[in-house]
Amino acid sequence: MENNENKIFGKIFDSVELISEEHLDLILQNMDKESSLFFMVEAIKMAYSRQIYSIGEVEVLSKAIRVINKQ
Repeated sequence: MENNENKIFGKIFDSVELISEEHLDLILQNMDKESSLFFMVEAIKMAYSRQIYSIGEVEVLSKAIRVINKQ
């Protein structure tokens, strides 16, 4: 018999495992500044790993995240 606790519903940004559709809803409903920054960084890392951005574009995004973090 399989253990349903080990199954994942999916992943977002290739790094965050979702347990169910409700889990995604919880993430969206409870998003704050800290978690939104986390998800933006994960999205940027995923895009860079897929070679969507150049190294220069990643530098600009990295600086933008640091500026946002300071505020």
